[in-house]
Amino acid sequence: MKKKADRYFYPAVFTYEPDQEIAVVFPDLDCATSGVNDDDALLSARELLGCVLFGLEEDGEDIPAPSHLRDVQTQDNERAVLIDVYMPSVRERMNNRSINRTITLPAWLNAIALENNINFSQLMQDALKERLQIGR
Repeated sequence: MKKKADRYFYPAVFTYEPDQEIAVVFPDLDCATSGVNDDDALLSARELLGCVLFGLEEDGEDIPAPSHLRDVQTQDNERAVLIDVYMPSVRERMNNRSINRTITLPAWLNAIALENNINFSQLMQDALKERLQIGR
């Protein structure tokens, strides 16, 4: 298994057009996002970078080498910016995300549970932890 890096640095191109959001493109990763201002564009870029790299890691795909910032070509209305992402926090957040599961119950049992204000998600988590002997 390949060692996963703790931090990645990739160049992004910020494109500025009048009366439009700032477009952000990662040329090495073929992905893009945007933001309403510089702060928002930077945060969106960092979030996207983390999601894309996490996906590549999870799929076992090669992580492309980032270009050098000085080698990124830009137009007059563009700026090359080096974006970094700290992967341990991304991995933790992604592994703790919630997912939806569909369950089937008899209608009568569902009705009684709803009358008793049962939180189905919490009940399922508790039952799975007990069955799997997690958190004891």
